[in-house]
Amino acid sequence: MNHNIESHLSPAKINLFLHVLRRRADGYHELQTLFQLLDYGDELTFETNRDGILELHQKSADETRPHPYSQNLIIKAARLLQQESGNKMLGAKICLNKRIPMGAGLGGGSSNAATTLKTLNKLWKCKLSGEKLKSLALQLGSDVPFFLQGKSAWGEGQGEKLQPVELEKNWFAVITPNCSVSTGHIFSNENLTRNTQAIKMADFLAGGTKNDCEPVTRALYPEVDEAFCWLEGHADTRMTGTGSSVFAEFHKREQAEDVLKLLPNHMRGFVAEGINSLSV
Repeated sequence: MNHNIESHLSPAKINLFLHVLRRRADGYHELQTLFQLLDYGDELTFETNRDGILELHQKSADETRPHPYSQNLIIKAARLLQQESGNKMLGAKICLNKRIPMGAGLGGGSSNAATTLKTLNKLWKCKLSGEKLKSLALQLGSDVPFFLQGKSAWGEGQGEKLQPVELEKNWFAVITPNCSVSTGHIFSNENLTRNTQAIKMADFLAGGTKNDCEPVTRALYPEVDEAFCWLEGHADTRMTGTGSSVFAEFHKREQAEDVLKLLPNHMRGFVAEGINSLSV
């Protein structure tokens, strides 16, 4: 195997709604959600080698630096695949151009892990089946199978039971306040609603869905509440995942961009189009 190089978009997602149905005996929660892929995300570049070394470099505007990666999902995904292949000499230098904020409910880490599994399975010629890759993905996080599938989807269970859906193509203004939200912190909160009734796709299309995590996150993180209230002054607003990001949906790109132009200096945001699947 020579040095192969490939670059891929590692997309962000938003949850168009998030219902918490119950807490399971294992401590995890039974959820219903609708995952919307966005045409915005990180860029990952992979350069393979045969020395068994896995390197991760994070790129910013003006430098590329080694990344402290012991807990990074990119390296965890690569290690898992390396172990599954049984070949310790499979290596890679991975460069991450980070655009998705961390702790924002946009799935950045999970997306990076899925992109790593898919790309290295191909470049390393591991030839693992889709089902095997999904089982590895689930070991890395409940949102990783969604990104591995690469299609907007209705999600149930912990979010890993997926049904691809075709959603209307709209534009989103996504605002991320200057704070990082701990998912575990929100799901362990005693005030979290855990008894929402299960719904079907027709119920979502008829309206009336919500994000059960939103009241808890807004109460615990004033920055999220401020961003939500600001965006709500311009359009119908929802929160993605457990936060911190909030978003509004528009039919036209210009509408989303017009709202973003008014954004206060201490908040950051981007405009993205919803996509139904990743073009490979």
